Amino acid sequence: SIHKDLEEKIARFHQREDAILYASCFDANAGIFEALLTPEDAVLSDELNHASIIDGIRLCKANKYRYKHMDMQDLEAKLKEAQKHRLRLVATDGAFSMDGDIAPLREICQLAQKYDALVFIDECHATGFLGPNGRGTDELLGVMDKVTIINSTLGKALGGAAGGYTTGPKPLIDLLRQRSRPYLFSNSLPPAVVGCASKALDLLMESNAIAQSMAAKTQRFRTKMTAAGFTISGKDHPICPVMLGDARLASVMAEDMLNRGIYVIGFSYPVVPKGKARIRVQISAVHSDEDIDRCVEAFTEVGRKHGALP
Repeated sequence: SIHKDLEEKIARFHQREDAILYASCFDANAGIFEALLTPEDAVLSDELNHASIIDGIRLCKANKYRYKHMDMQDLEAKLKEAQKHRLRLVATDGAFSMDGDIAPLREICQLAQKYDALVFIDECHATGFLGPNGRGTDELLGVMDKVTIINSTLGKALGGAAGGYTTGPKPLIDLLRQRSRPYLFSNSLPPAVVGCASKALDLLMESNAIAQSMAAKTQRFRTKMTAAGFTISGKDHPICPVMLGDARLASVMAEDMLNRGIYVIGFSYPVVPKGKARIRVQISAVHSDEDIDRCVEAFTEVGRKHGALP
């Protein structure tokens, strides 16, 4: 009963008809494309989509199109090409985890309407904190009524332990209960995880204070880091990649930050493209303004020490 209650709560939070729980969003992404799409259909995927979306798409027999990252001209060209297929599904991350950039959902939804396609978004890096009430990128960009399917996680903002879900039209959720293999042939979520996620949703639906504080804290960090001379990738997202370029520089700076008691991680090739090494900072609702200011001070000291700042 607690699992069913949580599914109902997720659907209500996203203002959708129904929802289905999985052990993780990786499983949700593995379970949807194969169940929904046939060889008569087409799926159009952003080239920088999360690995789990890519793996999920590989499992299905639909015709596969990949469009350039957030390039609406390329998406439109691919949609024109895909008109010969029965059903077209545009698949994108709502917010992209490595760069902190946000998909142009308004434009995607306009193109989907023009070319009679469905829109699928993965909201793992948006649910709980983006948008006025933390409902995600579709709320942030005002297209909640135009996105057909949302997959997201309970393992980040909504409890931080495990779990994922699909939410959308009831007939789709009914189909997934019968046909989605990660759902059918896997254990259900542990009750403790269900309880944590359910409480997290209660907190979000009672008040938008958490979502609003996240936006303010994110703005504080991005503004102060930019003023210090750093380049921060993405736009208004709590994932704040400090772009450094050089892999060794990212590694030694992250190590120095750890020595100062600040837990940040350097990313370099093959996780990100060559020459795009970075330290990925993630702002949390429990960070205080003092925490953020101390982090910026430490970055400034370490950046000067290693020549990343003048």
